[in-house]
Amino acid sequence: MYVPVINDRVRYKNMEGWVYCITDQYFTLELNTKPMTEDQYKHSVHKSHHCLLCVFTHFYDQVEYLGRRESIYHNTIIDDTDKN
Repeated sequence: MYVPVINDRVRYKNMEGWVYCITDQYFTLELNTKPMTEDQYKHSVHKSHHCLLCVFTHFYDQVEYLGRRESIYHNTIIDDTDKN
């Protein structure tokens, strides 16, 4: 069964994205981001709107690991799927 790690690239059902946050009950899958306007982000710690999906622990067996990225500042997938 998949164990989530932040910055992993995964597929859940027909959705693909980056593991963004992990709790004891679920992880969030970042599906998309959209830049905020300057007026919006001066009141926020983020500079983008994040579209997130909660994937609860009882669905982890339906998650496919695709790779990882170096950090939140990179979007290139490092393919190390042969190591899992």
